[in-house]
Amino acid sequence: MTDDTPRLHAVRTAYDTVADDYARLLRTELGARPLDRAMLAAFAELVRAADAGPVADLGCGPGRVTAHLHTLGVDAFGIDLSPEMVAVARRSHPELRFEQGTMTGLDLADASVGGVLAWYSTVHTPPGQLPQVFAEFARVLAPGGWLLTAFKAGDQRRHLTSGYGHELSLDVYWTPPEQVAELLAGAGLVVDAQLVREPGGEEKGRQAYLLAYQP
Repeated sequence: MTDDTPRLHAVRTAYDTVADDYARLLRTELGARPLDRAMLAAFAELVRAADAGPVADLGCGPGRVTAHLHTLGVDAFGIDLSPEMVAVARRSHPELRFEQGTMTGLDLADASVGGVLAWYSTVHTPPGQLPQVFAEFARVLAPGGWLLTAFKAGDQRRHLTSGYGHELSLDVYWTPPEQVAELLAGAGLVVDAQLVREPGGEEKGRQAYLLAYQP
């Protein structure tokens, strides 16, 4: 298995650097994204109906989507690679639980959550390493539990040297939705629905959303 430590270190460093400004700049973003809210609402309804356990928001950042799920009646908690992001999330949403961790080795028991949310949190993972990440998602997801993942649709890698008002070094991957669906199926999940929308605002390309469940 390839040593993923340098990549994870780069991602952690980048998000530690931008944590406060990222939270400030994206605080109200969901309000301008009706399709994003619709997918999250559908996910929340499915999770509530399944009643298979709490939702793990993996790569939760400052916790804004975790908190949104909470307003939809979902028992949600967040995990993020960046300790600075976790600190911001805890300050912003003290009523919710946030922990530091990595998607490639979750500190969660098998079949312990009723939902997994990966909201643009896999976009820094090379496509060749997605099977390992999706296997972890499937491992922790209880039977009948649901997964919602949002990501950038396409087939390219871009290297960022700045973002959110800071210098940084970060790779971002666009992945074909059909490839993501195939990899989720390979992890044992059943893809139920997908949405691909055109870019809006400052987005550089199409955005994709996949809903899948653990049979």
